[in-house]
Amino acid sequence: MSGNLQASSSNTSRASLVRAEVRRGRARCGDLAQSLGAEWLVTNGLGGYASGTVAGAATRRYHGTLVAALQPPVGRTVLAGPVDEWAVYAGQRFPLSTHEWAGGAVSPGGYCYIESFQLEGATPVWTYAFAGALLEKRIWMVNGAETTLVRYTLVRASAELVLELRPLLTCRDFHALPSTIDWAPEVTTPEGTAAAIAVAVFQGAQTLHIETDSGAFERSPTWYRNFHYREEAARGFDAEADLYCPGLFRVSLQPDESATLAISTAAGSILAAPGSSEALLKAERERQKQLLDKAGAGDAAPAFQQLLLAADQFVVACPRAASERIVPAATAGKPGVTIIAGYHWFNDWGRDTMIALPGLLLATGRSDEAATTLRTFAAYVRDGLIPNNFPDRAGVDPAYNTADATLWFVLAMRSHAEATGDHTLVGELLPAVRSIVEAHIAGTIHGIGVDPADGLLRAADPGFQLTWMDAKVGDRVITPRSGKPVEVNALWYNVLRVAAQWCAERGDDATASRYNGLASRAKTSFRARFLRAGTAHLADVVDGPAGDDWSLRPNQVFAVSLPEPLLDGDAARDVVESCARSLLTSFGLRSLGPRELAYTGTYEGGPAERDAAYHQGTVWAWLLGPFIDAHLRVYGDAVAARRLLDPFIDHLGEAGLGSISEIFDGDPPHVARGCIAQAWSVAEVLRIWQKLERLEADR
Repeated sequence: MSGNLQASSSNTSRASLVRAEVRRGRARCGDLAQSLGAEWLVTNGLGGYASGTVAGAATRRYHGTLVAALQPPVGRTVLAGPVDEWAVYAGQRFPLSTHEWAGGAVSPGGYCYIESFQLEGATPVWTYAFAGALLEKRIWMVNGAETTLVRYTLVRASAELVLELRPLLTCRDFHALPSTIDWAPEVTTPEGTAAAIAVAVFQGAQTLHIETDSGAFERSPTWYRNFHYREEAARGFDAEADLYCPGLFRVSLQPDESATLAISTAAGSILAAPGSSEALLKAERERQKQLLDKAGAGDAAPAFQQLLLAADQFVVACPRAASERIVPAATAGKPGVTIIAGYHWFNDWGRDTMIALPGLLLATGRSDEAATTLRTFAAYVRDGLIPNNFPDRAGVDPAYNTADATLWFVLAMRSHAEATGDHTLVGELLPAVRSIVEAHIAGTIHGIGVDPADGLLRAADPGFQLTWMDAKVGDRVITPRSGKPVEVNALWYNVLRVAAQWCAERGDDATASRYNGLASRAKTSFRARFLRAGTAHLADVVDGPAGDDWSLRPNQVFAVSLPEPLLDGDAARDVVESCARSLLTSFGLRSLGPRELAYTGTYEGGPAERDAAYHQGTVWAWLLGPFIDAHLRVYGDAVAARRLLDPFIDHLGEAGLGSISEIFDGDPPHVARGCIAQAWSVAEVLRIWQKLERLEADR
């Protein structure tokens, strides 16, 4: 074959599930800063994931080829870091991987050989070009298993290519970078196998099973010391760690041939059968296609399709034991469903789940999973509240410090009923809803309860953050918002109205009348307390420890955006215009007006500095959803509203590729920060996009 470049004829090796919305060429891939700043993510539906950078270097403690949820959906543990990859071809060795070391050295420089990177659906694909050869690499996970597969396809070559693959291993909580000095790894080779090993990096560690579907394993144990994680250093955390290499998998490829490396917590081979890796890749492609079909989005815009696949990454099964997480009788025999709030470091939060549910599950045609999610959380109602968040480890009681998550839960039920036309779930969970309303009327924990003087909902408990603006530095709550927050009362009013409607539909007119009476009183009080003559925007909190807070914040938008608005006419228009003039950016709303004394325009520094800026001007993408709802209610201009989504199409090719970041700097150019993929960011863009498409279709 010398001198004759043979190209792959395999359609499956290069077929795209969605048109290439996310793609980077040679110039961007070969720029180290750009390649390190662009991150990919694949997930397994259990809370586990694989993630890294386009360059291949791990820049976060959270990056790894296998980060397994050992107590699904939590207990996330980094088991495999990057794979050290080399290609031997035409008498030369070419690096495919890139690593950064303590002191700043970057070696080897495999990123220089990346010809292109793209997302094939939700699957990251690299194309490496060197000495006339073209090699593709794909990474995906087996849905429902803690298994990552890395597949290499020799697309073009004039001779044999040999891959040298060295898996770099650890076993640590994904939040931690512990010392490895006393670890004593054990490596065993299953009998009768040449290309499979089992590894435990210390006694009692989770055993990893690693194999290739061709070639052989050569034992050569060594430690790779002092990896540097630059994003951790930038965030003010410890940033060096070691990884263990048990040896080398050596695999030979001819043109049009593929080889796959599998890393798994499951014992037994998944690559032993001929064609098994191709079948696993085909199964993942078909699964992604079914997600698009379920949403009726087979012919949708590529960006919308990409967001639909991004939405799936947050939806996870919840198969915890009954003693650790209740699975209600209505879902007996089936796992619960919950939503990971953001990657890489968040677990499932009540507030985030309920805000994200309409976009992630209803806009995507997954109403059954939405119902299961609602049932899962309904089983956790305590003192009239759903959990604020579940801990990172199973068996630990959830926290209930939230004044709004439970109200969002009721509105998520409303969204489910409206999307499906099926009120069965409402009937099933109405007793829980009534218990929620009654607990709020009577008063519950954390000072959450109705003020009998005006019918507004208050929430105050020193030392606790109770609203979505929940940053805390040590014992100091940055935005305590104690008193009567504006969005909490908008939510409360909506909950009273919808609960009254559901009671009336079931013949309980007395309760319906009572709830409607409370709602009317709350509306009157709201207008009297949150509006001020000569001020266009609403108060953010009234009756706080220092009086009323008239800071310009985005929370006021919910008084116009929710299904039952508290404002109309000029008052509603003033709210929308105030937010548009001072808070609206390309990627969402600022959390504080830039003329406020506490405004912070960049989200940088160590934990204390970042937390202090988290809700003091930082832009939140999810807030664009309610802003557009309010804008539509006031102006009815779907075309203008649709243009507000355009920046996110470009953003899909930046930061967390194929997804939407958690936050952005308040100051231009609004650099993406925080989580690279955030549930409610993706959800609200999806929800609003679908809403605008339907409005356009109805014109």
